[in-house]
Amino acid sequence: MKNTENCLIHFLLVILCATVANVIAQTPPRPRVLVSTDIGGTDPDDFQSLVHLLVYADRFELEGLISSPYGPGRKEHILEVIQHYERDYPNLKTYSPHYPTPDALRAITKEGALESPGAAGVGAPTEGSEWIVKSARRKDARPLHVLVWGGLEDIAQALHDAPDILPKLRVYWIGGPNKMWSVDAYNYIEQHHPKLWMIEANATYRGWFVGGNQSGEWGNKEFVAAHIAGRGALGEFFNTQLKGVIKMGDSPSVGWLLQGNPTDPTQPGWGGKFARIWDDRKTIFNRLTTESDQVEVFGVVEFALPVPAGFAATNTAKMIFDNRIPAVGANEGKVLRFRFAPRDAKLWPYTIKSDFAGLDGQAGKFTAVPPPIERISKPSKVHPNWWIDDPDPVAAEGVHPGAKSVNQWRVDFLRDFAVRMLRCQIPKKK
Repeated sequence: MKNTENCLIHFLLVILCATVANVIAQTPPRPRVLVSTDIGGTDPDDFQSLVHLLVYADRFELEGLISSPYGPGRKEHILEVIQHYERDYPNLKTYSPHYPTPDALRAITKEGALESPGAAGVGAPTEGSEWIVKSARRKDARPLHVLVWGGLEDIAQALHDAPDILPKLRVYWIGGPNKMWSVDAYNYIEQHHPKLWMIEANATYRGWFVGGNQSGEWGNKEFVAAHIAGRGALGEFFNTQLKGVIKMGDSPSVGWLLQGNPTDPTQPGWGGKFARIWDDRKTIFNRLTTESDQVEVFGVVEFALPVPAGFAATNTAKMIFDNRIPAVGANEGKVLRFRFAPRDAKLWPYTIKSDFAGLDGQAGKFTAVPPPIERISKPSKVHPNWWIDDPDPVAAEGVHPGAKSVNQWRVDFLRDFAVRMLRCQIPKKK
C-alpha cells in the first residue's frame, strides 16, 4: 500500500513538473530594453512617454535609462519621473513581481552625451555610451532593444568604441525632428555600421497623437482628463505635461514591443508597419543651392563647399536652416562640410553665419520632396537590416508617411494604457 502511494505521489510530481515546464516554455521571455531619451530637452512629451513606459515596466527587463541631447534635458529629469514612480510602486508591485524597484531604476539611469560631437558624429565616450556597451556585452542570448527617443550620439559612440556589439542591438529610433539635430551621428552610423538592425521612424510615430479615432474620451485632451489625471502620482505628473494633452511621440517604440512582431518590422503592430530602406537618400552639393535643387525629405543633405582663400583654421562657420536650426561647419582643409536632414517636404532656406567676411551672409535654399517611386521600390543592398516609414500613400496620415499604421490602433493602445494607469492608484485584491 505504501509503495502504491509513493508511486502515485511520484506520478503526480512528474505531471506537475511537466506542466510547469510546459507553461515556462510557452511564456515568451521579457524583452531586454534600454531607452535613450532627450527628456526635459526639446521634446517635453518624453515625460509622458516615460510615464507610459514605467507603468508597463513589468513587461520588460529594463537595462538602461540614458539622457541624450538636446537642450536642457539631463539625467535629473529621468530621476524626477522615477520619484513619482516610487510613490506608485507599492500599488504597482501588487500586480506583478517584475516591476523594478525605484532604486533599481536609479541604478540604471545614466548621463549621456550633452551635445553633438560635431561633423565626425563621434567623440569621447560618455557614461551612457559605456553603459550601452556593457549592456550589449552581457551574456544573454536575447537581443538588446534600444529605444532612442532623442539623438543617436550615444549609440554612435558605443558602436565606434565597441563595434562587436552591433549584432546584439535592435534599434527603434524616433527620427524626424531628432534627425535634424542628430544628423552627424546618423551619418556616422549609416556610413560605418550599415548592417545595424534599425527602424528609422521619421513620421510613423505621429500616429500616436495625430488621426485615428479621437471622438469623445479618445481625444488627446479628453483621454487624459478621463483616464490619466488623478491616477496615482504618475497620472498626476502626466497631466501637468503639455497642458494635459497627449503627444507621447516616443511611445510607439514601446508599443512596438507590446503588440506586434518585434522580429519583423514589416508586420503590423502598435508601433507601426515599416518598409525596407532604399538607397540614394543622401545628396551632396559642392556649391550653394537654389529652389530648383531637390533633396529627399528625411534624407541627408550635405554641403562640401571649397574653403575660401584666407579662411584660417581658427575661423568658424555655420549654416542656419529655416532661420533656427544650426549646422556647424567642419573645416577639412580643402572642404568646409555642413549636414542637415529636412523633416518636412517644403522649401528650406539657409544662411551662413561666419567670423570670416567672405562667407558671412551667403545664402541659398533647396526643396525637400518625397522620394520617387523608382527609388523606394528597390530595397537597399547596403543596409539589409534597416527599415523606414511605409511609403504607401494608403498608410499616410496627411503629410505624415506611415502614421496610419499606428493610429489605426489608437483605441486599442489607449484603452490598454487606461487600464494600466488604474494600477497606480488601486492595489490588486488578493
